[in-house]
Amino acid sequence: MFNAPHSPYIVPFEQAFEVSKAATSPPETVADKSNLKKKLNQLTNELDDLQRILYSQDHHAVLLIFQAMDAAGKDSTIRAIMTGVNPAGCQVHSFKKPSTEEISHDFLWRTTNRLPSRGMIGIFNRSYYEEVLTVRVHPELLIGERLPDKIKKNIWQERLESIVDHEKHLARNGYVILKFWLNISKEEQRNRFLARIDNPNKHWKFSTDDIKARSYWNDYMKAYQKALNATSKSWAPWYAIPADNKPYMQTCIAEIIVKSLKKLKLAYPESNDTQHKHLANMRNLLETDPF
Repeated sequence: MFNAPHSPYIVPFEQAFEVSKAATSPPETVADKSNLKKKLNQLTNELDDLQRILYSQDHHAVLLIFQAMDAAGKDSTIRAIMTGVNPAGCQVHSFKKPSTEEISHDFLWRTTNRLPSRGMIGIFNRSYYEEVLTVRVHPELLIGERLPDKIKKNIWQERLESIVDHEKHLARNGYVILKFWLNISKEEQRNRFLARIDNPNKHWKFSTDDIKARSYWNDYMKAYQKALNATSKSWAPWYAIPADNKPYMQTCIAEIIVKSLKKLKLAYPESNDTQHKHLANMRNLLETDPF
């Protein structure tokens, strides 16, 4: 199975992770915005090359999961990192409120239907983790899921166990799973909400629900801590990326993705003798074609 590349922001597998101690800002020695942009451009070029080989080899699928509080930059990060990558090799799915059909199935059903096939990079903007984050903070949402009472007794622990089992099954079948928690501070979120209010072109992004969610900030942090501790594994690691500085955050994530793909030792498929003979015949037909 795939083993995660090292990063100072990886959520440890065997020791406790404390959300309150996780950095939301980059170190003081971080490069300036211009240099970060250059590095990100270099990484996206590498990612484009690696994606082509991933697609041609057709052995692995890559699943990138993004979770965060509102305004942390999920959309802009996905856009920045995947710019330049062949869209035919990528799939992006955003998971919002479940539909009637989705809520009539188990909590993994709707995301399982959107998993990338081999050779593809799949991106989940929010995911099945909402069921142990948002639903945990707002347990009244369970009413709509119409679950048997006996299931609700240990539901959070059991859902976390189901997620671990699900991700391990995927990893055993060639999936590379990378999960990114964009760790924004409450102060920076406030500033970004104010910027949205001040910019008419961003009014569409603002919702009163975003303000309501801020009142549950501590509950969300507790839910994230429990989820990250329970589900960060070598085959499906969590990375708690500082999100107060978007260029730094995006560069960190792109670097982790590129390092992960390089660990796969990807290569274009080699032709065998039979294929060489077939190609030689095709060349002969083309060269003697009278148009």
